[in-house]
Amino acid sequence: MEYQFVKGLTGEYRIKCSMGHEVIARWLEQEIYTDKVRIASLLEAIEKIKSEESQEYSLLGKEISIVIRRDEVTVQENSLDQDDDSLQESEFDFYDCESDAGCGLEDFEQLIQSWCEFIRYNIK
Repeated sequence: MEYQFVKGLTGEYRIKCSMGHEVIARWLEQEIYTDKVRIASLLEAIEKIKSEESQEYSLLGKEISIVIRRDEVTVQENSLDQDDDSLQESEFDFYDCESDAGCGLEDFEQLIQSWCEFIRYNIK
């Protein structure tokens, strides 16, 4: 997963992710942003999973949620959890690929650490 951090003209923090990982950028901007408590609990959860103290960590967001497991991190728009059989094989299936994404735990941890450096949040 490739990403780039940018600071907007009005000082807001932004992230651009590679194709297929756009929802991760939206999750970071909309659900985490500069919330130090959420960032700290996220990093703590990653450490617990890496040390096998925990198997899974879920963070339900307002629009986008995340599930962290030892082998993969999944980020998904909450609207995808809603089952609607009438929308199977719809013309919107193409857009679903921008609504969920996965990556490895190490890549995800590096992303969060890089984000902390970018927003100047001292991790330790």
